[in-house]
Amino acid sequence: MKSIYTYIALALVAGTICFSQTEPTKSGTIIGKVMHAVTNEPLVGANVLVVGTTYGAATDIDGRFIIGAVPLGTYAVRASLIGFQSVVKTDVMVNPVRAVDLSFSLAETILQIGEVSVTAEYFAKSPEFLLSTQTQSAQEIRRLPGGFEDVVRAISILPGVAQVQPGRNDLIVRGGAPSENLFVVENIEVPNINHYGTQGASGGPLSYINLDFVEGTSFSSGGFGVRYGDKLSSVLNINLRNGRDDRIGGKLLISGTQFGLNLEGPLASRGSFLLSARRSYLDFIFKAAGFAFVPEYWDFLAKGSYSLGKTDELSLVSIGAIDNIRLFNETPEKRYDNSRILLSNQNQFLGGLSWRHLFGSGYSTLTFGQSYIEYDTRQNDTVLQPIFTNRSIEHESSLRADLVFQLSKSTEFAVGLQAKAVRFFSRMYVAPFWTNYGLRISVNRELDTLAWKSAGYAQLTQQFGPLRVVAGGRFDYFNLIEKHFVAAPRLSASMRVSEKTTINASVGRYCQAPSYVWLVSNPSNRRLSHIAVNQFVLGVEHLPWSDTRLSVEGYLKKYSDYPASVNQPFLVLANSGAGYGGSQEAFASFGVDPLTSAGRGEAHGVELFAQKRFSEIPCYGTVSVSYNESRFAGLDGIERPSSFDQRWILNLGGGYVFDERWEISAKFRLATGRPYTPYNSNGTQSASRYNSERAETNHSLDLRIDRRWMFDNWMLAVFVDVQNVYNRKQRDVPRYNERIGATEQPDAIGILPTIGVSAEF
Repeated sequence: MKSIYTYIALALVAGTICFSQTEPTKSGTIIGKVMHAVTNEPLVGANVLVVGTTYGAATDIDGRFIIGAVPLGTYAVRASLIGFQSVVKTDVMVNPVRAVDLSFSLAETILQIGEVSVTAEYFAKSPEFLLSTQTQSAQEIRRLPGGFEDVVRAISILPGVAQVQPGRNDLIVRGGAPSENLFVVENIEVPNINHYGTQGASGGPLSYINLDFVEGTSFSSGGFGVRYGDKLSSVLNINLRNGRDDRIGGKLLISGTQFGLNLEGPLASRGSFLLSARRSYLDFIFKAAGFAFVPEYWDFLAKGSYSLGKTDELSLVSIGAIDNIRLFNETPEKRYDNSRILLSNQNQFLGGLSWRHLFGSGYSTLTFGQSYIEYDTRQNDTVLQPIFTNRSIEHESSLRADLVFQLSKSTEFAVGLQAKAVRFFSRMYVAPFWTNYGLRISVNRELDTLAWKSAGYAQLTQQFGPLRVVAGGRFDYFNLIEKHFVAAPRLSASMRVSEKTTINASVGRYCQAPSYVWLVSNPSNRRLSHIAVNQFVLGVEHLPWSDTRLSVEGYLKKYSDYPASVNQPFLVLANSGAGYGGSQEAFASFGVDPLTSAGRGEAHGVELFAQKRFSEIPCYGTVSVSYNESRFAGLDGIERPSSFDQRWILNLGGGYVFDERWEISAKFRLATGRPYTPYNSNGTQSASRYNSERAETNHSLDLRIDRRWMFDNWMLAVFVDVQNVYNRKQRDVPRYNERIGATEQPDAIGILPTIGVSAEF
């Protein structure tokens, strides 16, 4: 199969070179809006300039601008206004098909007489995220080699983020577990945004969010404000763009894993819509290659936006995913391979309606959201008898209200309330069997309940000259556990010590309710508490040039009340939730043991990050070096390395934009192996050796080449993406093979060329 991919990729490159004749000069349009960063009011008279050119415009009374006849290419665009901090949007790709729609949020500057403004245009901060936060545009995500144009996989190159396996989105952020990450899509909190997602955690092989409709993402790896809660380690905020409002357009695409169709256009006189449908073709490849199992999935996205006037706007979003797996058990070898895999068919949906209202000194947002996940998880033995089944439904209906006020030029206040009704059903069956540690497990339980969650927060932001302070408090409520309420105070500060240097700090408490599925197997598990972590972050940020940022951050996380196994005193659920799980992990991520909130842990580390954004110099790049150490202790009180304790992670990435047609990018990653428990000669494992050994260090190089052709009314884009260029197979935690009576390495993919073709019209 890999040889076929290689020939196709080489043929595509050759054809691309032959088709590189000079194309006629064309132009495109940049439109958008400039708003106040706090109140969201339109800013009149702001200047918007295409950096390095004479093309520009000023905003009208509604804060809107139009820049026409811009030559095709990739640009940076600056928005500026006296009394406000300028902001630059990078990677603005002008094409002849549709106008590029940009949205700028400018924060007011508070300067004393004689002070010099800090030129942080390329790295503007949100008032809620003073540190440990990285933003990515859709184009930055798209061009990442080996990223499959996936909003989650793009996070793996950021500092403090470990990737458990190259082919999955199980993110480990600053020593936390895969269950500690929050996804927010259009102001709707979503348990998981991955196809074949892991129940009770946040990972999976591939995100179902269509990147073509993403305006940008913001990822915080710690120190985030009280607006976000019920997760311990990170927040990924995904904003979808509005559809075009001039005419109907769309896109046909085929990429390394899927093909699909996008449509967008005007909706009545003051609105727009987005529609997409995509299907994987992995089932055709897997079946042709003779695999024992075949995954197939669909995903759908729809968004509508409508303006009710100058102060009110409605938006409606709906996203669905259908995941199925077919098994082929014709031979003993295939039956054995399938018996080692935990498989799950899933139906997922998220949707919501938001109303935003401006009222002069601020704005309000009211969001009604829905998320629904139906799991059909199973694992059979070699004679096709069930070892494990879990049929679950997690249905959350939420209502969220947020208010933001600007009390004065230097003072901001935010307050919010949220309520969730949770319908949870699970029928879990675990056949009696002995784990590798000599423990007999058997479960046959059902839980069908209506639960309630709620939260509230208040946050004050105050500017004292060069010092910005954000202080807030939050409460969370969950009625299915013994201690319903929990409080979480947080404090962040940012001090500008020179024109180009800032010191940032944060201290706070973060709390998370146990995953619903952990409450099924044993009634005693409903006596669990909220998991808690106290976080301390200190960092320095320096801007040698306006398009380049250097930062170093250190952090300390102290965990308490983590669910720990009563029967296996070495086990803490912080060590579960990654990969596909199953019998070899004794289904630990499902909480099948009696659990108690007695686990504790600590994670600490240092991160160095350097980033050069696309600007007049048409190159971009990032360098991140992270050192992390995380340890957890169960009921036996012995601190052991976390199962996701990757000590050193190095990421190098970057690229060069030659012109509007050609672009090349590369990514190199090196990470020390994660701990594991070695097997004894008979396939058992010993608690005394839990996480005592470590997998090998892994490294890989990915390359990507993009080529575009511009025509009068449509655009053709082609990319070639080669993962693991020098063909070094990744070494993961070994597993035991009962058929040969020895340990072995899981199957790993070597060099993998993929291609993608899209036609936008």
